[in-house]
Amino acid sequence: MQTSGMQTRRMNNSFARGVLHVVGALVCGKLSFGESGAPSTSPTNIFAPASTPADSIFGLSLFVLAVTAAIFVVVASLLVYCVVKFKKRKDDDGREPAQVYGSNQVELAWTVIPVLIVAALFMATARVIATVQNPQPGNALEVIAVGHQFWWEYRYPRLQVVTANELHVPVSDPAHPTPTFIKLLSADTDHSFWVPRLAGKTDLIPNHPNSMWIDPHETGLYLGQCAQYCGTQHAKMLLRIYVQSQNDFDHWIQEQRQPGRRSTDASQGQRIFETTACMNCHTVAGTAANGRFGPDLTHLMSRDTIAAGAAPNTPENLRLWIRNPEAIKPGSLMPAMELNDQELDALTSYLETLR
Repeated sequence: MQTSGMQTRRMNNSFARGVLHVVGALVCGKLSFGESGAPSTSPTNIFAPASTPADSIFGLSLFVLAVTAAIFVVVASLLVYCVVKFKKRKDDDGREPAQVYGSNQVELAWTVIPVLIVAALFMATARVIATVQNPQPGNALEVIAVGHQFWWEYRYPRLQVVTANELHVPVSDPAHPTPTFIKLLSADTDHSFWVPRLAGKTDLIPNHPNSMWIDPHETGLYLGQCAQYCGTQHAKMLLRIYVQSQNDFDHWIQEQRQPGRRSTDASQGQRIFETTACMNCHTVAGTAANGRFGPDLTHLMSRDTIAAGAAPNTPENLRLWIRNPEAIKPGSLMPAMELNDQELDALTSYLETLR
C-alpha cells in the first residue's frame, strides 16, 4: 500500500508538471510539437526545470501556489456564502441587525493561522535559498562570467579557455554530479544572469562578486537573458548555454585551447584587422591582437551567433555587423569601421577562418 501511494504521488506530480509545462508554454508562446505530435520542451520554459537549483525553485513555487490557491478558495467561498446567505430579502424592513462585538475564537483564528502560513512559507523559502546558495563543491567546473554592455565573457581559469556569449558546460550525471560553479562579475553596470531552466536570477554588480551554480541533467541548448536593465541593448544581451556530454565538452575545450588559425588566403584581411581599431578591442590568440574591451575572437566561427545572440553567425550577418553594427544591434558600443567593400570582404574572409 505504501509503494502504491508513492507511485500515485509521483504520477500526480508528473501530471501537474505536464499541465504547468503546457500552460506556461502556451502563455509564453513557446510550445512546439514534434513529428509524433507530442509537445517538446522550450529552452526557456520555467515550468520544465533541468537543474537542481531550478528544480528547487520550481518546487517552492508549486508550494506557494498551492497555499495561496487554498487561501483564495476559502476567502472566495466565504464571500459567496455571505452574499447568498445575507442578500437583501423582500421582507427586509431595513433595520440594522444585531451587532456582535468581539470574539476571542475568531480573533485568535485570524491571528494564529496567518502566522503559521507565513512561518511555513518562510521556512520553505529559507531552505531553498540555502540549497541554491550552496558553497562550491570540490569537483565543480569553475567558470567566471563577466557582464559587459552588451555581451558576456566566459573564462575557464583552470582550463585556460576564454570565450564569449556561448557558455559550454558538461552534463551532470545524478549518480556522479559534476556541477558548474559560476562566479559573476560586472565590467561596467548592473546585469543579471538568468537561464530559467537552470537556475534563478543572480545579479552582477560592479565591485561586488556574486556566484551561482548549476548542474544540468539533460544535454541541449538552454536560453536565457540579462534580467536587469543595463542600457539600450539590454533586451538583446542574450544567454546561450550548451550542455554537452563529458566527451563532447572535453573535445570543445581542446579546440578552444588552440591558437587562432592562420591562412595565407586571408592575409589581407588579417592585415586590415591588425592595422585598424579591431585589435585594440579584440583578442585573437597567436596574433598581435590582445584587446580586452570586446569579445575574444580566436574561435569566432565556432559560435552559432554573433552580437550576444542577436543574429545567426553567417558570413552575411558578420559582414553587416562589421560594416554597420547599428543595423543589427542599435546602441551597440562597437563602432562602424568605415571600410570600403573590398576591405569588408577581406576582413570578413579572415574572420571566417577563426574556428
